Amino acid sequence: MSNAVKDLTAGTAGGIAQVLVGQPFDIVKVRMQTSARGTYSGMLHCAGGILKNEGPLAFYKGTLTPLLGIGVCVSIQFGVLEYAKRVFATQNVAKGQGGEGGKMLGGGQLVVAGVAAGLANGIVSGPVEHIRIRLQTQSNTNPLYAGPFDAIKKIASAHGIAGLFKGQCVTFLREATGYGAYFLVYEKLIQREMTMKGIRRDQISPVNAVLYGATAGYALWAVIYPIDMIKSRMQTDGFTPSTGQKYASARDCVRKVWKAEGISAFTRGLGPTLIRSPFANGATFLGFEMASRLLYSR
Repeated sequence: MSNAVKDLTAGTAGGIAQVLVGQPFDIVKVRMQTSARGTYSGMLHCAGGILKNEGPLAFYKGTLTPLLGIGVCVSIQFGVLEYAKRVFATQNVAKGQGGEGGKMLGGGQLVVAGVAAGLANGIVSGPVEHIRIRLQTQSNTNPLYAGPFDAIKKIASAHGIAGLFKGQCVTFLREATGYGAYFLVYEKLIQREMTMKGIRRDQISPVNAVLYGATAGYALWAVIYPIDMIKSRMQTDGFTPSTGQKYASARDCVRKVWKAEGISAFTRGLGPTLIRSPFANGATFLGFEMASRLLYSR
């Protein structure tokens, strides 16, 4: 098995872990981001309303799409990240820097690797999250879509392939910005422990992998949350003026939300995100590291 296949497989394990742990928090976040001001008094009010009106299974509404799609997304993230790290390590060896095998990458190299991973991931995450958000926010009593495949079929039929990629530009911005910070923080924490203790990467405690992943998750959301809110608004907006389109572009969305709802709208739903983040991102890196160790030990 090639290194690329191992990295993609380990990334898939991380992605599945992320979805299973984070999905209930994500639906609360999306409902709060896309609702009108005053709909919910807070995270618990939103979660309680979902539980009361739609039942416990509603917290996993639209899960099939991210379970398949986010598994692929995280697989791509780690596949591209690890490939970029190998390229930079080779360059470091040629320059006589970066320690053994050139693997101790500099901050700039890690940011570039993370940005590349984010952009590659964005190609898939854009339509995957678009479909998920449509399913998460549709009426429970009179749903427009029967499921993810029905949503894909109806949107593509009415609006073409471009309709599936609604909000794609802001998705690319979110992914590039966020994953540059995400992988920089995680990899620097890993490097720090390896240097301080004189150990190999595969000797780092799984508990620490979870903690470093949780920290990286907070760095990610600190950078991207307002961008993510705009993405959610764009991906729940109508496709045309006749179907209720409110925003002509991401810039228009920022302007109108700011004018109508103020700066607080850009952090609405942050509570469930901050609660979800350490669990989902800790699970992601734990899944990746454990699967990677197993695959590379063979």
